[in-house]
Amino acid sequence: MAIDKILSLLGEKLGRECPSITLNAHTSTGLPPVQPGEVDEHTEIYLTLKGVEEFGKGIPTAVIGGVGGVASLLMSLAWLFGGNINEFLSMLLLAVALFVVPFAWEILSPLPLPIMFNRRTREVYFDYKGELYHTSWDGITAVAYEYQMVHQNTGSMSQAPLEVLVHRYGKPEQQLLINLGVPVGKSIELQRQFWEYLRCYMENGPWFDAEGKRTEDNAFIREQLSYGWNRKRDAIKLTWKRRQHMEWPSLVFMLAYELLMYPAYVLWDFTLAMAKRRTRSQWPDIVRVRLKSDGPTTRLIDLEQASAAISQTAT
Repeated sequence: MAIDKILSLLGEKLGRECPSITLNAHTSTGLPPVQPGEVDEHTEIYLTLKGVEEFGKGIPTAVIGGVGGVASLLMSLAWLFGGNINEFLSMLLLAVALFVVPFAWEILSPLPLPIMFNRRTREVYFDYKGELYHTSWDGITAVAYEYQMVHQNTGSMSQAPLEVLVHRYGKPEQQLLINLGVPVGKSIELQRQFWEYLRCYMENGPWFDAEGKRTEDNAFIREQLSYGWNRKRDAIKLTWKRRQHMEWPSLVFMLAYELLMYPAYVLWDFTLAMAKRRTRSQWPDIVRVRLKSDGPTTRLIDLEQASAAISQTAT
């Protein structure tokens, strides 16, 4: 499906023409690279993007285990110090159950696989309903377009999707247009900067500076990854860093609240980390071997073409 056709269909869907721009792998956007909290993992071999489901993973365990479980544990200790062993054991069992049950439920329901950019093979991978989709980075074209969405509660809000076309492995006629990140509140210019971040990673990376130039120092990458939805237990550190810009009553209240919620935040982070670790093992073997430093460098499109050539020879 051509990009012009995609834009035409989008215009029909939105009911009006909207500002749009096409981006490719080998042409700089002319803007500095920025990632607006969308990047999850950034390694020497691959980069993954956060999924929408990730933002909620860990909340049930944090609330039920981190709040209810901790409260039950404290109550059990009170019974223990009072010499009531039966009540202590009952409350301790309840505290364990309030942690184990939601944690097991969340871990056993893995996150959807993320969008992945593989530097070694120069490919993009995506899983849709258990089927592997991909595209080669060389020759890739992305489209960013912007429109306004009006809601009675939020008013007018900018939406700027950044999308690329992928096809199903072994069945190139089945194609999907996938969104690289959450479009809400974005602008075309921000998406151009995000594309430049992805482009610098694939073309110049894995480590580059604020101008997109290759470097051996990953300081700029660490700074970029510190933005967005990161470790919840770091909230108290961020509040303390902003203490000079806060009134002391607000500072005391926020520090007390975040200290009280710290066990819940730790459980939230732990549950999300375990869920993500389990999710990584869900990639097909054909992808996982290409994430190893000594794995094959053949692209999936090369395998498809080789398979098609063998089929044609056989017929």
